[in-house]
Amino acid sequence: MSIEEAIESLKRGMPILMYDSSSRESEVDMVFHASKVDPEAVYKLRAEAGGLICFATTWTIARDLGLIWGDELIAKVPKLKPLTERLLFYKDRPAFTIWVNHIGVRTGISDKDRSKTIQELYKTVKLYVDGHKIEASKKFIEEFQAPGHVPLLAARELKERRGHTELSIALSSLANMEPATTFAEMLDFGDSLSLEKAKKIAIKNEYVLISGKEVIEAYEGEKMRWNS
Repeated sequence: MSIEEAIESLKRGMPILMYDSSSRESEVDMVFHASKVDPEAVYKLRAEAGGLICFATTWTIARDLGLIWGDELIAKVPKLKPLTERLLFYKDRPAFTIWVNHIGVRTGISDKDRSKTIQELYKTVKLYVDGHKIEASKKFIEEFQAPGHVPLLAARELKERRGHTELSIALSSLANMEPATTFAEMLDFGDSLSLEKAKKIAIKNEYVLISGKEVIEAYEGEKMRWNS
């Protein structure tokens, strides 16, 4: 599969299977562009992927909406600060900020509720990208409730971190779509789904499966083209 096929699938609202790398988490996530997330997509994420369903945008947008990193928020409680000073084996600082629900949901957890929250988060990002930053901030503060059922992740630059948060945002950039993605890790019984099993699922369901390396190479190539 190619980056071009991944971009086309992203635009059509089809899930992309994305493998980070063997030197990192070595996991495959199912990724949608947030603009295409409806109750059916949320159902697919929880039924076919199974991991935590997250919404991601850039750190710049998250910061301008008033968010801070989750570990910084937790570290403000002295007794909890030691928890934030430990990292998992791949040594990346977490991409989490806070968890939210849209105020228009019932309990926040159903497929309909989570898709509603994700759609409204997407609309917030779109307002920001379209140049309506004050309106985006106003919408975020007035229309969301925390803590909720949708974790909001922020992407750093690829040179700083190369997790699925950053890779999915880079892919949305390559597709000329807003930096707003939704994804979940694919799980197997007792463990993460292996790359080999993910390949079989991709073939069976006609999903595009790409690697983080492919995304990074395409993204860096695009940056070089624009800077030349």
